[in-house]
Amino acid sequence: MVLAKVTMQQTDFLVIGSGIAGLTYALKVAAECPDKKITIITKTREDETNTKYAQGGVAVVNDLENDSFEKHIDDTLIAGDGLCNKQIVEIVVKEGPERVNEIIEWGANFDKNDTGTFSLGREGGHSEFRVIHYKDVTGKEIERALLDAIHKNPNIELITHCFVVDLITQHHLGYLITKSTPDIECYGVYVLNLLTNKIEKILSRITLVATGGNGQVYRSTTNPPIATGDGVAMVYRAKGRIENMEFIQFHPTALYQPGVNNAFLITEAVRGDGGILRNIHGEEFMHKYDARLSLAPRDIVARAIDSEMKIDGTEFVYLDCRHMDMEKFVHHFPNIYEKCLSAGIDVKKDMIPVSPAAHYSCGGIKVNEWGRTSINNLYACGECSSTGLHGANRLASNSLLEAMVFAHRCYIDAVKRIASIPLKNDVPDWNAAGTTAPKEMILITQSLKELKQIMSDYLGIVRTNERLQRAIRRLDILHEETEALYERTEVSPQLCELRNLITVGYLIVKSASFRKESRGLHFNTDYPQKSALVQNIVL
Repeated sequence: MVLAKVTMQQTDFLVIGSGIAGLTYALKVAAECPDKKITIITKTREDETNTKYAQGGVAVVNDLENDSFEKHIDDTLIAGDGLCNKQIVEIVVKEGPERVNEIIEWGANFDKNDTGTFSLGREGGHSEFRVIHYKDVTGKEIERALLDAIHKNPNIELITHCFVVDLITQHHLGYLITKSTPDIECYGVYVLNLLTNKIEKILSRITLVATGGNGQVYRSTTNPPIATGDGVAMVYRAKGRIENMEFIQFHPTALYQPGVNNAFLITEAVRGDGGILRNIHGEEFMHKYDARLSLAPRDIVARAIDSEMKIDGTEFVYLDCRHMDMEKFVHHFPNIYEKCLSAGIDVKKDMIPVSPAAHYSCGGIKVNEWGRTSINNLYACGECSSTGLHGANRLASNSLLEAMVFAHRCYIDAVKRIASIPLKNDVPDWNAAGTTAPKEMILITQSLKELKQIMSDYLGIVRTNERLQRAIRRLDILHEETEALYERTEVSPQLCELRNLITVGYLIVKSASFRKESRGLHFNTDYPQKSALVQNIVL
């Protein structure tokens, strides 16, 4: 369903985002509260989410003969490089199997072997085979099943092409809000209806931010175009707490295609099944960097590839799959096989050129163990949130699991509180007086190019203090120009996304500047050795 006319909407539970986090939460709330209205809004098509593009699978303990909760917990803590919240890690790992069973009951399929048990994959940083998957399109299959279930619920309304401009707080009622304001409250959102090009308001008792990642802040990313950090940016503007934004995970193996911004992901499961990384000369190199070779955690593999590219002056290395069982490869990775063929690469006889690309944000909106943010009546879940699970580096395939577990926890907490939260009815309409259409779109597109260039060159896999200082100065200029443009022109999705991405870029740079050490995904050559542990950096 779409928002087709200018109107003020009211709802009990508002969900921003239609990926695994938002949809799982909505289904649970709808079942528990059949008399309440649940509204899901998404800025483009209902299935265009980061979830849809997740290839590898879900890391979950399901073979207790060979695996254990303790092993999964230890693997997560090791990958997180000292910054994981152990209590949260234990919660996610131990509650994970039940959440996976629920998503299977909703209709999600996972590959099984001849004995009828799950076909388990192994990825970097995992000590055991524990990743359940559906070929190499696990996220797409989960998204399909969840949307099918959503459409069967009469008390869930799914609104597409609805862009959230800002959260509504006391600020919009004329109150001054600062970081020290003790009780900031969320009353809903202002949205840009892309069908009418009008800004409307949706008032809600409880709001969940489940807006996904922010990979589009970089020049090359595995994220889809919608991953513009909207949730993080809007919560920061509302004076909510954001933490650990410096920890941006670069996936080591994206298909190298010059000039292509949205890089095609070659899942880590390919290396789990035996793929070998080689340099431009065809030589293995991971033994120089880690005893776990190509199955080391992503931060280590990405830095190793970056190092080899710099040594040889190239823009890629190779992933060699030629020795693998090709019948099994084509069955397990049909999407990858076909994509490579379309690019002129036959994995049966050709090595795959790969290079790192921005992939996942380990930091985000700070939440507690129930998904509550620092703003009353506002929850956050999925990649846009910072739960404490990932620490300084996410363990492969832990993200879908985290989204399911925290969607459940947000739901548990929210339904307990909904009866005591009134709707705020005295919220003013959006003030659009004095705005005009932008005269030149180049003002937006060029600023976006500059932002991606700054972030890729100065805030990539390897950083220095001088690069960080340069990035801050240049981002200050972009921020000033974009805010001035925002004040004098009509609101558009392109302008809002640029504004959000500049905010996200600023948060990444500031967090990176405050961390006076190299740890996990934040590698600063001015701090080559880990110092005494710097705790979470909250902005």
